[in-house]
Amino acid sequence: MTEDFLPITRQEMEKRGIRQMDFVYVIGDAYVDHPSFGPAIISRVLDARGYHVGIISQPDWKDPESINVFGKPRLGFLICGGNMDSMVNHYYVSRKRRASDAYTPGGVMGKRPDYATVVYGNLIRRMYRDVPVIIGGIEASLRRLAHYDYWTDSFKRSILLDSRADLISYGMGELSIVEIAEALSSGLAVKDITYIPGTVYKTRDISGISGHRQEEYNAVVLPSYDRMKQDSSLYAGSFQIQYENTDSCTGRILAEPYPGGVYVVQNPPSRPLSMQEMDDVYDLPYQRTYHPSYREAGGVPAIEEVRFSLISSRGCFGGCSFCALTFHQGRTVQVRSHESILREAGKIIQDPDFKGYIHDVGGPTANFRHPSCDKQLSMGVCKNRQCLFPSPCKNMNADHSDYLNLLRALRALPGVKKVFIRSGIRFDYLLADQSGEFFRELVEHHVSGQLKVAPEHISDAVLKRMGKPENKVYQRFVRKYEQINASLSKKQFLVPYLMSSHPGSTLKEAIELAVYLKGLGYMPEQVQDFYPTPSTLSTVMYATGIDPRCGEKVYVCRNPHEKAMQRALIQYRNPKNYDLVLEALQKGQREDLIGYGRECLIRPRTAHGKDGDQKKKEAVSRSAAAKGADRKPQKKRTIRNIHKKK
Repeated sequence: MTEDFLPITRQEMEKRGIRQMDFVYVIGDAYVDHPSFGPAIISRVLDARGYHVGIISQPDWKDPESINVFGKPRLGFLICGGNMDSMVNHYYVSRKRRASDAYTPGGVMGKRPDYATVVYGNLIRRMYRDVPVIIGGIEASLRRLAHYDYWTDSFKRSILLDSRADLISYGMGELSIVEIAEALSSGLAVKDITYIPGTVYKTRDISGISGHRQEEYNAVVLPSYDRMKQDSSLYAGSFQIQYENTDSCTGRILAEPYPGGVYVVQNPPSRPLSMQEMDDVYDLPYQRTYHPSYREAGGVPAIEEVRFSLISSRGCFGGCSFCALTFHQGRTVQVRSHESILREAGKIIQDPDFKGYIHDVGGPTANFRHPSCDKQLSMGVCKNRQCLFPSPCKNMNADHSDYLNLLRALRALPGVKKVFIRSGIRFDYLLADQSGEFFRELVEHHVSGQLKVAPEHISDAVLKRMGKPENKVYQRFVRKYEQINASLSKKQFLVPYLMSSHPGSTLKEAIELAVYLKGLGYMPEQVQDFYPTPSTLSTVMYATGIDPRCGEKVYVCRNPHEKAMQRALIQYRNPKNYDLVLEALQKGQREDLIGYGRECLIRPRTAHGKDGDQKKKEAVSRSAAAKGADRKPQKKRTIRNIHKKK
């Protein structure tokens, strides 16, 4: 029923007896009241504290009246571009427009603008010049300071300036948005709200945080926007400073200068939520689905991915270079109690469409259910090293017992047939757990025939830039996985996620990966070409050619044709990729991989027609004679042979 959702029309507002909204929340997605959607959490948190919140979903950005549904709010406008960055939502890595939008009713594309947060902010300012505007969500959070923008291949200012907003609530936002609301409700002017952790503001006066008082206020003045725009090495250095200040215990105030004497100031991150606070957030009265007004359009496709899934944690200490989680959720893992998760599972079981299968129990990394070590909650994460990269820290606690007990409790619920894990397993962390108990139960109970893992690459040179473990660690995981399956008399397989064109990957490394896949007899159906999204280490490498962590120069594949070759090598069997693979092998001086031998990736171009058939027979005969072999041709390997030993 619509009254169980927050108001989306003036009629619904008036029906509830609300004369004026405290906050009007403008969002780029359809309104889905589910805790996997950021706007649902923020609006429910404010509603639970007595603030009236109205939702304007996907307004017509060409019409200023479209944000006037509820009139002028008492405290301010909130903006979220959506659960995804609007540009990632709209475009493939090739910069070609996507055909559908899973966060829009009916999957229709085009219901939100490019750079949605900026457009919505300026739309509001055309109607209301004096009302506070607070932006948040993934788009604002990851563009909070100057950043490289892949889609325009340019260096952009902080989104705070371009959107004409007053504040950014970055990160997950539950704590900062409540403090902002309380400050505004008390009568404090938005320009004076400069003290809240997890926020970014603009000012012309930084005398309180720099100069002779810098040590007292523990602040850092970053290189100016203009200087970084001219010198990419300064941008790489600035980003490393930002990366080292993403922890609430050790983070410092960062000030970024802009022309005209303006500074964008980032306060340290909000502290992690306690287990009780996490429970409080996820126990709010979410309707767990999209607003009923979308039924006629066919609903909102994105709900299907999370409808029968459970969020057990947030935060990730994995530290992958191409992931923005460090900047958004942080490296400290925060968890819900078993009781809270089981209560939500009970609601899922009552869904008429539930068939007995819980699709996922996890978070950014499913098997992270506690901070990596005891000192993180009091002293913060280490600035000078990662928990897992390049090898696991000796202080890391790789105990899976809590997660294992949670999964056992969920499996025991009446009506539950199977509990799957789809949000990803960190295999190096799994191997660090000496007991092996969780690994065995994972294979026995939580794999649906195929386990998806993310080695990403097999070249140690590329893995180093990715922040991933060496290939030998993944190979050890593969062997252990096979051993456990054999001991359980199961035939379950691994499906590795792989990435092409990541910084550090030349044609040489791309060919190495193709040869490895040839040895497995496996060609992935999908390949992720590296996508430079805001606020990741990998994106900074892509933009500057510098690894911010060490200052080393990094090879960057920016040429679209070379990117296509690297991608084609991973799918070398696809006939459509023949020309690209041939060119890549020739440029990489690996013509030895063109032929009829078992190690070859493709046949010569002459292998067509009768002459080609004859040459093929002769080549096979010569190869067999040279090896002293008289064997029958091996059967082609299928996906069921992945990682099987020769």
